Amino acid sequence: MFLTRIVYGIVYFVVLIYEIIKSTINVCFNSILGRNIDPIVVDIETVLERPVSQTILANSISLTPGTLSVDLDSENNIIKVAAISPRKKEDIIPFEPYIKKMLE
Repeated sequence: MFLTRIVYGIVYFVVLIYEIIKSTINVCFNSILGRNIDPIVVDIETVLERPVSQTILANSISLTPGTLSVDLDSENNIIKVAAISPRKKEDIIPFEPYIKKMLE
């Protein structure tokens, strides 16, 4: 059980680094070329129940270029996210399942 959580923690870290690099490249090209920039604020419902898990998810979203966590409603499990361009929920929080298996 404990080793499984450590493995998911390592996988989460690798996925987070990958998403940061991918988003950095995407934001740079979109900024230079001046395309696909349509700022939007969306409410994302999360399956995470623990406040520490929700906080880690919100901070991970803020670390990824092109997105920013604006508000966290722990009671209703909703994170308000500002994104530089419209995206699907899975594209904004691809690391949510790893946080769930790591901490919940």
